[in-house]
Amino acid sequence: QVQLVESGGGLVQPGGSLRVSCAASGFTFSSYVMSWYRQAPGKGREWVAFITSDGSTNYASFVKGRFTISRDNAKNTVYLQMNSLKPEDTAVYYCRARVGGIEYWGQGTQVTVSS
Repeated sequence: QVQLVESGGGLVQPGGSLRVSCAASGFTFSSYVMSWYRQAPGKGREWVAFITSDGSTNYASFVKGRFTISRDNAKNTVYLQMNSLKPEDTAVYYCRARVGGIEYWGQGTQVTVSS
């Protein structure tokens, strides 16, 4: 079965950096688009970035230039490197895959940006 497991969240000061990871299993990881979303307290879930099977990337305007999505197909893992973090980046970060027409989500990892 498809499983997505995020890790790497934590508390970081404004201006700091953090890398979150998502380990995937149960499908041919290298063939699929992988996405990161986030959900801040009291807000809806919003798209952050995606990476295609051939490594093309796209970002939401509010993270462009600060966040970088990447993938390691040998490890079945997608990453989100977050730099120049702001308090408004505080959220639970989720990875997503759409496999066989079904959306799969991980359990999320909490990122808190605060001094």
